[in-house]
Amino acid sequence: MAAGANSSPAILPISNAAAQPPTAAGNQQLSSNSSVRLFLTAISDNIRFGLANRRPWSEVVDRSAFSKPESISEATLRLRKNYNYFRTNYLTIVTAVLAFSLLTNPFSLILLSGLLAAWLFLYVFRQASDPPIVFFGRQYSDRETLLFLIVSTVAVIFLTSVGSVLVSALMIGVAVVSLHGAFRAPEDLFLDEQEPQGGVPGFLTLLSGGAVATSQAPMPARA
Repeated sequence: MAAGANSSPAILPISNAAAQPPTAAGNQQLSSNSSVRLFLTAISDNIRFGLANRRPWSEVVDRSAFSKPESISEATLRLRKNYNYFRTNYLTIVTAVLAFSLLTNPFSLILLSGLLAAWLFLYVFRQASDPPIVFFGRQYSDRETLLFLIVSTVAVIFLTSVGSVLVSALMIGVAVVSLHGAFRAPEDLFLDEQEPQGGVPGFLTLLSGGAVATSQAPMPARA
């Protein structure tokens, strides 16, 4: 009795989940989220910087500045000067035409969105430490995944309506920009041929931003 009364109760072990090191799956998830966040941040920064450098739209649509060019050489000179001055505005016009064409063709928009998502999550955001892709019980290497993405891109663009929609939208956008640049007299614009308007976000800039974001993503911790 005395021995039983003096004995202390058993102490249950307490696990401290916060003190445990992160697992490999958690590190991979954190690395993937960081890559996506850095990529989206690079895109938003490029778009915001480009829109900050655009010219006032009142100068773009100034009716008093439109006149018929006297020759093809004068139209070409006007187009070159106006392109250097209204570069961001012209890019916005082409993008708006392209977006309108895709919105009016939901099937093409869905196919293009799925293709873009496949490129981002199967190639751009993947790292060397990520597990291999397994589909229907078969493991695919990075080279096979890249080949599948290239073939899918060619099939979607050339065998569906996506290619015709993109080409038609780009042709309309370029035609609008060319007509505006040829008929807009640039004499009232402050042009600096040596330092044209720069800092316009383009497709290559976004890709380079995405590559930097992926390369700067934290790697999983090794034991």
